[in-house]
Parts: sequence; C-alpha cells; structure tokens
Amino acid sequence: MNLTNKKTEINKKIEKKMSSIPFVIERTYKASIEKVWRALTDKDQLKQWYFDLADFRPELGFEFRFEGGKDSRSYVHVCKITEVIAGKKISYSWTYEGYERYSVVTFELFYEGSATRLKLTHDGLATFPQNNPDFAKENFAEGWTYITGTSLANFVDNA
Repeated sequence: MNLTNKKTEINKKIEKKMSSIPFVIERTYKASIEKVWRALTDKDQLKQWYFDLADFRPELGFEFRFEGGKDSRSYVHVCKITEVIAGKKISYSWTYEGYERYSVVTFELFYEGSATRLKLTHDGLATFPQNNPDFAKENFAEGWTYITGTSLANFVDNA
C-alpha cells in the first residue's frame, strides 16, 4: 500500500469515528431555569421559537410529530419522550418518517447564577443516510446553532 492510499484509509477511519460523536452545543441565557424550562416544554411557547407542534407534553412516552426541513425539502419528524427530569432535563427520540434510523436529542439545564446554561446533545446522527446531504452533521450543527443561539435566545432573553 502506498503512502497516499494509507492516508486515505486513515482519513476514512477518522471521519467514521468523528461522525459517531454526538453533536453538542451549549448556550447561556439571561433567564431563569424555570423560564427556559417552560420554553422547552410548553406547547404554546414551543410554537413561538421552535416548531409548530400540534401537541406536546413533557411526559415519558409522549409521542409528537412535526414537519421541518431546509429549502424546499421537508421531512416529518417523529419523536417520543424518553426521559424527563422536571426543570433539568428532557430527552426524546428524533426520527424521520420513512427512515429506519434513530437519534436522541437531550436538553439539559444548569444554574449559572441568575442565568441558565443549556446543553443540547444530539446523539445518533451517523445512523441517518450519509449519502443524503440533508442528514449531514453540518446541517444539524447549523440548525441547532440557529435554534439555540438565535431563536431560543431571542425568545427567553427578550420575552
């Protein structure tokens, strides 16, 4: 094996390993944990900054669906709440109708004095078809960066 092929093989192994690492983003808001928790779990508030959910309850096993996407492509998201620790943590599956892949989104809240730090983890992204650019980790990073850094921030910091 020549040096070029060896480097290509190593790069592929690194890319595969990196793609299995969950996406994690943290943001701090000038709002109480209670206010951020309500924004994450109240159906009417979620509609103002997240997605238009027909129904949402922060209860273990509760299933919800919504439509979303980028440009002219839209996907039906099918989610089920897998963990709830009131005021601290909520996790749910994140799947797409028609795709047999599975990921989990977790929102965790931490006190930071009079502010709240949010840690969002999206695990399992590598299970989605990597030949579809809509499921590329970079697209999720872009979406979550906007959702946590702009949409949610504007909602809780200015509401």
